[in-house]
Amino acid sequence: MGTGRAFVVGSGPNGLAGAIVLARAGLDVTVFERSAHVGGATRSSEAMRDGLLHDHCSAVHPLAAGSPFFDDFGLESHGLKWRLPAVDCAHPLDDGSAGALYRSIDETAAQLGSDGRMWRRLLAAPSEAFDQLRNDLLRPLVAFPDHPVRLARFGAGALMPASVLARLFDSPRTKALWGGVAAHAYTRLDRPLTSSVGLGILAAGHRHGWPVAEGGSQRIADAMVAALAAEGGTVETGIDIRSFDQVHGADIVLWDTSPTAVLAIMADRLPSRVRRSYERFRYGPAAFKVDFAVEEGVPWRSEAARNAGTVHVGGTFDEIAQAEALVNAGRMPERPFVLVGQQYLADPGRSVGTLKPVWSYAHVPNGYGGDATEAVIAQIERFAPGFRERIIDFVVRRPGDLSAENANFVGGNILTGAKDPKQLVLGPRANIRPYDTGVDGHYLCSAATPPGPGAHGMCGYHAASRALSRL
Repeated sequence: MGTGRAFVVGSGPNGLAGAIVLARAGLDVTVFERSAHVGGATRSSEAMRDGLLHDHCSAVHPLAAGSPFFDDFGLESHGLKWRLPAVDCAHPLDDGSAGALYRSIDETAAQLGSDGRMWRRLLAAPSEAFDQLRNDLLRPLVAFPDHPVRLARFGAGALMPASVLARLFDSPRTKALWGGVAAHAYTRLDRPLTSSVGLGILAAGHRHGWPVAEGGSQRIADAMVAALAAEGGTVETGIDIRSFDQVHGADIVLWDTSPTAVLAIMADRLPSRVRRSYERFRYGPAAFKVDFAVEEGVPWRSEAARNAGTVHVGGTFDEIAQAEALVNAGRMPERPFVLVGQQYLADPGRSVGTLKPVWSYAHVPNGYGGDATEAVIAQIERFAPGFRERIIDFVVRRPGDLSAENANFVGGNILTGAKDPKQLVLGPRANIRPYDTGVDGHYLCSAATPPGPGAHGMCGYHAASRALSRL
């Protein structure tokens, strides 16, 4: 210690990752968290029954398991354990069939029939080379790549709209499986670069699977806090940073917050060009979250869905595309795209006897004030007749609840910003240094910056590296 003092505002995975990088470099690091609990989106709790464990938001972690930060800082030595389901993801259709995603690309391709060859063509090379490609994929795309040829091959498909890539497949089952993964971008599927999110998740998944953290996503944050403590850093909870004076005197300040929060705190100090960019920053659609306590689990028609850690519920590719177009236009679809998590399949300790914790959320318009609970239940019931009768209890978190719990989720947008082509590539402003705020020593490190959402910690990792280079 003794080479400087650093403050980190926010204890999500990016804030904690940045704090660990700074602490290992010898700085005296303090993390300030508004909530009484650390973790940001990586939190878990027993919301309905003692022992019945639900993740608050972030739940399945293909990018975290393959993150360079996690490799570099060995969080497994601080208690983090990954667990994998038998089927990573399933996408059921009305006829009872389902597209299934396995860690093995061969196993995935085999059950896709004639589309298996195209699936391999798109994903075999980036999956096999993911551990080499990840440094390029999980940092600003404007940076010069370490592996330009491999990245260029991946980028040829990634630049396409997801709707164009879907035309490469013949089967409605494969199209739907692809569409459900691409819809993680939370944007219209006919826009350029919407394939990049889906292809990135799929490549990571075929390399590392779609794991969950044993004991809940909170264990990711707990392991990061333990790693920070081992480097001499500390976390203070219940501290709400509302003014610049509260962080005065630090050599480095990392802001694991939304750009609009930085704008509110530092408006008169930000250069005009940065202030204008933060004022124009856009937020995308929201999540409407429903956690269920379900007797004996969800009775999916499809065997693949019954064994899948994640189930995408949205019907055909065209249905998903239409629903995503509506929520991006501020309209609530009758049949929203719903993500269902069955983390207990990989981590049985989350259940209580035959009572299973089922995690779900629907894509809804930003700031949606209505009640989508019935729409979520109806979509699941559509592919799992009898689900409604098995529900013992449920807890709802509306977009307003999500933003109250986590200030980064403006309007319930859990991605910390719309991931349209401009913001996906450049983050909150058009600059080759997206972490710089223009205020000496202050850096933005939230999921609003590249490489974006996920519990991978790489936004914080890169922001802290940038800060150290300037220090």
